[in-house]
Amino acid sequence: MQKIEAIIRAYKLEEVKIALVNAGIVGMTVSEVRGFGRQKGQTEQYRGTKYRVDFLPKVKLEVVVENGLVDMAVEKILAAAHTGKIGDGKIFISPIEQIVRIRTGERNLEAV
Repeated sequence: MQKIEAIIRAYKLEEVKIALVNAGIVGMTVSEVRGFGRQKGQTEQYRGTKYRVDFLPKVKLEVVVENGLVDMAVEKILAAAHTGKIGDGKIFISPIEQIVRIRTGERNLEAV
């Protein structure tokens, strides 16, 4: 089992969700986050005064999938979240040692 964390543009969330659900991947966690990478924030203007926004709003999507579905899930996220501009985001993939469903005590694949 692998955990896929994708940091994406907020307006791309619906497209990514639809792509994953259509591919049979259900169950995801979404968090609103802020951060920066190579784009190093951006300059905004408010009432004639320029100011710098260092931490840009993003969305973090987390899904847990079986090992055999990781490449397909990553490709779906890439296709749906891509704009070709700096700030599209990142995808992180981590191994999951164990999953436990709190309500039933089921473990691993049965818990997903």
